Amino acid sequence: MVSMQDQARTQPGHIRSGMGGWTYAPWRNNFYPAGLVQRRELEYASRQVTAIEINGTYYKAQSRETYEKWAAETPAGFVFSVKAPRSIVQTKTLGHAGEQIERFVEGIVSLGDRLGPILWQLLPTRVFDPEAIGAFLDLLPAKVGQLSLRHAVEVRHESFRCEAYLALARKHGVATVFTDSPNYPSFADLTGDFVYARLMRSRAGEETGYPAHELATWARRADEWAKGGDPADLPHAGKPGQKHAGRDVFLYFISAAKERNPAAAIALLQLPGMSKAS
Repeated sequence: MVSMQDQARTQPGHIRSGMGGWTYAPWRNNFYPAGLVQRRELEYASRQVTAIEINGTYYKAQSRETYEKWAAETPAGFVFSVKAPRSIVQTKTLGHAGEQIERFVEGIVSLGDRLGPILWQLLPTRVFDPEAIGAFLDLLPAKVGQLSLRHAVEVRHESFRCEAYLALARKHGVATVFTDSPNYPSFADLTGDFVYARLMRSRAGEETGYPAHELATWARRADEWAKGGDPADLPHAGKPGQKHAGRDVFLYFISAAKERNPAAAIALLQLPGMSKAS
């Protein structure tokens, strides 16, 4: 049987929008219905957005039973992105983390077809070293059993803003996260067969986190990415690429005014051009 994830690979161009996590006390005042019990928050959230980035896995290992429970509470077509543990990405010798990576991946595949991209967030102090980064990327598995895996790497040091890193990421087929943040390198060069963007500029004073015209701009960019384009109005470390086959797009509203992020994700999905959202 072909999984929904593998169908998405053969028929790319899906746009998904969501936020980081689903357990956040302020959301009980402006996102979750009054009286909703906490154990049903994932069930509700996964029916309002089309993807959620799990951040708790960065801090604490989860059991297979937990992953299976999370998958069972979500609807068909919904996916999780999973943030890799800090015990892996903060190690000095990334190229020697193979056993840890294997254990982590063996757990998260319990999400089945609810598993979206795996996010590997490197430290701001991690300088680009082609040999070390290449050894790390060599360890990222393309498949586990019949389940295909996708990897997104978020770099946070300016030294990665170079053609050498882009070539290495493209060689390994990993996506480079576009982090729309004033605090970290922000470049939108496409290095994988999907797009992963973490948007960090929501404002508490905006009911939908972002003003309408900015959400419309992100909808346009998402549509362009999904159709195989490379928005030239975003910063790049190299030249914007030529038109490509369609790509799946994952847009997460993260951090900043966190209380507004679910509203931002929902508002984006309701805009024209988001018709390919799954």
